[in-house]
Amino acid sequence: MQIQRYNLILLLQLLLLVLASSVFNSMADTVLGGVRNSSASNTAEIDGLARFAVEEHNKKENAMLKLARVVKVQEQVVAGTMHHLTLEVDDDAGNKKTYLAKVWVKPWLNFKELQEFNHIGEANSDHDVETGYQSVPVHDPAVQDAANHILKTLQQRSNSLYPYELQEVVHAKAETVEGFAKYDILLKLKRNDKEEKFKANVHKDNEGVFHVNHMAQDHS
Repeated sequence: MQIQRYNLILLLQLLLLVLASSVFNSMADTVLGGVRNSSASNTAEIDGLARFAVEEHNKKENAMLKLARVVKVQEQVVAGTMHHLTLEVDDDAGNKKTYLAKVWVKPWLNFKELQEFNHIGEANSDHDVETGYQSVPVHDPAVQDAANHILKTLQQRSNSLYPYELQEVVHAKAETVEGFAKYDILLKLKRNDKEEKFKANVHKDNEGVFHVNHMAQDHS
């Protein structure tokens, strides 16, 4: 009798665990927050999501859209993050159009899926969204990669016996133009016992390779 009672208790506990798991999974798929603006519009992550959205749309619709730039980024907390990306693209006739893409990301599951890709208007120079370079975190991996490429390029161009050492990225700005990520970066370097600052503009091509467009010593 006691054994049957014990087994009944175990069965009830198991049912409660299954029910709790079902409720948790249901809640996980529910939107947890509203849409909010994001300051990460020019990071490597956002650039990658934008390219992913365009490529997925092209596959599904047999289209030939080409990413021109990321216009605006918003985020929504769900079971992961829903990225709302306003994108300017070029169609196969060379016309610029604006689309709103929604990309659902669950980093811990390595999950990424395009939820929506909707045409919202024709792109023109009179749009009122923020454009151009925007500040990005100096510790962003893409910024650090760009800084290291600038340092490497400076070493190659220098005739000094003393190598440059990267002290810090003072500030960084970025924008996406015609699918390319461009960075304006101010670096603090050290050579021997002397500290120097350099400003540089670099871009990353479709193959992920950085190219220095301009570099000069900063005396500010």
